[in-house]
Amino acid sequence: MAAVVLVVVAGLSIANRSDTPGVGGETTTTSSVPESTPTDDVTTFTLTRTLKNGMKGDDVKRVQQRLKDLNFDPGRIDGLYGGDTIMAVWAFQAVVMNLPYETKSDFVTPVMWDLMRSDVSVKPRRPESTPTHVEVYLREQAMVVFKDDVPALITHISAGDGKDWCEEVVIDPGEEGNKGKDRVVRGECGKSVTPSGVYYFYMRKYGLRESALGTLWNPVYFNYGVAVHGAMNVPKYPASHGCIRIPMFVSEYFPALVQYGDRVFVFDGVKEPEDYGSPPPYFNRVDPNWKPTTTTSSTTTTIPGATTSIPGGGVKVTTTLPSATSTTVPVVSTTTLPTATTGG
Repeated sequence: MAAVVLVVVAGLSIANRSDTPGVGGETTTTSSVPESTPTDDVTTFTLTRTLKNGMKGDDVKRVQQRLKDLNFDPGRIDGLYGGDTIMAVWAFQAVVMNLPYETKSDFVTPVMWDLMRSDVSVKPRRPESTPTHVEVYLREQAMVVFKDDVPALITHISAGDGKDWCEEVVIDPGEEGNKGKDRVVRGECGKSVTPSGVYYFYMRKYGLRESALGTLWNPVYFNYGVAVHGAMNVPKYPASHGCIRIPMFVSEYFPALVQYGDRVFVFDGVKEPEDYGSPPPYFNRVDPNWKPTTTTSSTTTTIPGATTSIPGGGVKVTTTLPSATSTTVPVVSTTTLPTATTGG
């Protein structure tokens, strides 16, 4: 297997890349090779072209099905090579090929497909943890949910970009930094870091939440205000204020996969998570130069296909974090996103 991976990496090194799903700059092409009808065993087929953004065909559908079978969720199995499929390909390159996010490509070559249809096995770095545990790989920008050490979900992520920032923030009641009953609007400065270490899930909220780190959808918290949450923008590279962004369609069912008390291991590729312990995130500070510019009644944009329910229902609270302001789950009735906000 190691030899195959090396061949794939070499094959990818000459390829052009794109940083955003759906925006690759490549010319959309169609295959002149007659397509075969997909069968249940998609691994018996070879790939005769390089699949790029915008392409269609049975070969795309087979790649999507294989990713789905391996728990790299590509979204709809529709034969259209688009943004959701590209993010699943990124996750495959991250976890199976061990590629850092800077070197991942947006397309599937015949050589990569040969690896994809081989006997792929993803093992946890921390076996025998809690029955369900999550491993976050910052160097590769990927996350795996393991159940009894078997992957239940492997997804692309976008974590903290390490930059300093100052912005006007909106904070809902119950979020870190707001213990009151009303929304708070204020200027804050922070540092966009996702700390490495060992944590556990202790609180969740359903639907839309505004926090000091940005706009969150269906967040599940593991380090004060830092959460795994859905976002409209999950680029190839780190871009959040410290949270773990996941694709919106994945965030619709991710909360049902984990429970309070499930361990979260965040790997930075430098030291082991246990070497860091459980450090808190960088807490924001007041922006002394802030002047109010917006209100909480801003124009909104509807989230396509978003709902406030989570498949599988709620999860019983088993543990709490002493510093948490709330362990209850308020129901959010709105399904709109303020246009002036950014993801956490």
